[in-house]
Amino acid sequence: MSIDTESGTKSRPDLVGPGDILRLSARRFGDKTALITAGGTFTYADLDDLAARAATGLRANGVQPGRVVSLYGPNTWQWIVAYHAALRAGAVVNPVNVMLTPPEMAFVVRDCGAVAVLTSADQFETIRAIADEDNAVGLVLALDSEDERGFATLFDHEPLVDPAPVTPESMSTIGYTSGTTGHPKGAMQSQQAVLLNCSLTATMHGRTENDVVVTALPAPHVYGNVVINGTFLVGGTVVLMERFVAEEALALITKHRATMFEGVPAMYSMLLSSEALADADLSALRVCTVGGQTISMSTIDAWQEHSGAPLLELWGMTEISGLGTTHAVHSPRVPGSIGVSLPGVQVRVADLENVSLDAAPGTPGELMVRGPIVMMGYYGNEAETAKTIEPDGWLHTGDIATVDENGYFFVVDRRKDLIITGGYNVYPAEIERVLSAHPAVAMVAVGPVPDDVKGELACAYVVLRAGTSPSEAELIEFTRDKLAAYKRPRSVRFVSALPTTSTGKIMRRKLSEAAPPA
Repeated sequence: MSIDTESGTKSRPDLVGPGDILRLSARRFGDKTALITAGGTFTYADLDDLAARAATGLRANGVQPGRVVSLYGPNTWQWIVAYHAALRAGAVVNPVNVMLTPPEMAFVVRDCGAVAVLTSADQFETIRAIADEDNAVGLVLALDSEDERGFATLFDHEPLVDPAPVTPESMSTIGYTSGTTGHPKGAMQSQQAVLLNCSLTATMHGRTENDVVVTALPAPHVYGNVVINGTFLVGGTVVLMERFVAEEALALITKHRATMFEGVPAMYSMLLSSEALADADLSALRVCTVGGQTISMSTIDAWQEHSGAPLLELWGMTEISGLGTTHAVHSPRVPGSIGVSLPGVQVRVADLENVSLDAAPGTPGELMVRGPIVMMGYYGNEAETAKTIEPDGWLHTGDIATVDENGYFFVVDRRKDLIITGGYNVYPAEIERVLSAHPAVAMVAVGPVPDDVKGELACAYVVLRAGTSPSEAELIEFTRDKLAAYKRPRSVRFVSALPTTSTGKIMRRKLSEAAPPA
């Protein structure tokens, strides 16, 4: 931060929030390739110019600083430009999961008070109908349309020269949770929180301007945002897939000599099961990352063997603007761990009965976070904020974890996914890790099924590798020497696919729909 010698006051630092990333990277990297998508390739100068023009266009259409702009579309270059344009105009970004239904989208738009919605052409009429019922929404544009209703009309304006001033503490983003029960909640993320998450994650992973990152993580998701903007921050190149297809991902890694691939466990399982893996050239990969859910050691080992690159586990959530823990790229491997806390961030495992106490090393408790990346609260929802953030600033994550003597954390499972069978606690992820090591299992997820005697029993939903046909009894027997009797699955249902979110995370609550009882 510099000092104004005439007034004696501190001037605004160049890098305050995520909206400054493209502007400053364009100064440093100019004509270097920043983004590669199916719709085109863009340099840092290209993206900066488009974002600056669109920012002026948003202002001209009534989007004032502090107002909310919702982004509701797939991974495209237009989405990336729109995100930075909204921030440069001083707006608060509301990145929305593209899988939300119209009623869910209508709730989000109304709850956050959005004044503009930028969406895809195929959702335009749906959003227009929502806007017609909500007087607050004054602007609806189709990100991928070239006509008068399209986002491209904003590029006709002159670039915005002076971005709206923000402070580290001012709001940058309202990111909505998945809403597994009731309505989703809007986590308010500060400028500081989002920027810090991008910069600290880039540091832990050794990201540089020489990196080429292939990813299909959704841009609206905090993991995807950190991957994309953390790469922009250091001048690297992002190869952004609209959606994940294993064969396409392998082809892009090969074609662009990718140095990083970043995804969720299901993506790695599909990459390893793809016939295209044998012909893919993964030799340029220096490191890969995985988050979103627990991953089996067998999958990690197999990917590392095929790629020759370390696969770093990480953990994060919407309420902390991205990551909370990860491994440093050059640190010794700690198998099965989600790593250590980001620099300047406090992470602890709290006693399940008394959160003011720490759980003993190796004892399961709730993972809790405190520090500058923690959300400002839930938008317009003080009651839920109070339930989630303790008076001393510790955030409840809802994840069950352990910590070892060296400060490495290990996620056991989501607290809400716990299966209680005959009074015993059974964590689905533990069963999944064991079954995924069976050579016939391509993907597996575990969920509860009701039982008159024990309340709940664990049921495994399995996608088999091509050419295999193990029996239910064989898979259950496979767990005998690896799991305590009460932890073993009591049934196996074979399915062609598992229900997933837009990020590729398995939705355990919908497993029974994938394979109802016979």
